[in-house]
Amino acid sequence: MHLDLTDEETAALAQELHNTVENNRYPFSHRIRTLRAILAKLRPEPVREPLPPPKVYAPPRAKAARRRRAPVVAKGRCRAERFSKGQTHG
Repeated sequence: MHLDLTDEETAALAQELHNTVENNRYPFSHRIRTLRAILAKLRPEPVREPLPPPKVYAPPRAKAARRRRAPVVAKGRCRAERFSKGQTHG
């Protein structure tokens, strides 16, 4: 069956179907699924771009875990030297 509807009639019918589907208490009932299918025919959803492939997690290599960072050297006297001479913090 083919309905010859104007653009205005199609928009009004689509709006009514949308309101009925969205405000229904039982969204997975047979009636609502049928109305949702009719709405999809009147107003199809735009085609979406596919998502990029998920990133693959690779555990760190054992060699990198054994490597240690060089200690950070503070400028001037180190904290132990400052406090060993009886100076106060501040």
